[in-house]
Amino acid sequence: MAAERHVDETELMDVAQDPEQARRLHKALRTISGSSSLDGPLREMAQKVLRGDIGMMDAIETEKYTDAVYDRLRAMRRAAEDQTHADRQAARGEFTRWQEKQEAEDAREQAERDAPTHLHGDSGRRGTVSPPRHR
Repeated sequence: MAAERHVDETELMDVAQDPEQARRLHKALRTISGSSSLDGPLREMAQKVLRGDIGMMDAIETEKYTDAVYDRLRAMRRAAEDQTHADRQAARGEFTRWQEKQEAEDAREQAERDAPTHLHGDSGRRGTVSPPRHR
């Protein structure tokens, strides 16, 4: 049985404007793919793109998936319109906490990508460079 293929960020550059946008799109697709609150076409689309069954451009141009995106946006808009002032205030606070968490996670991931690496022996494995030990 063949190993399941997984698309990486570089394979999303056909729709992304830069590597950072491709990274964020990849992360969003992983989130949608694994979401228990989303089912049907949106989750299916994310899973198919991540497996490489379809390209992101094809997904964007597939009516089934664009309809699902618009349906989700309409549902979000209705939910926002039905919110009370207190609900909106609470949602803003929750969003601020979420955003701070995301920024911290993004900074950590960026630091990991920027960390110097070297090859371990002949195995070709990559690892971070450790500072020299002083005796």
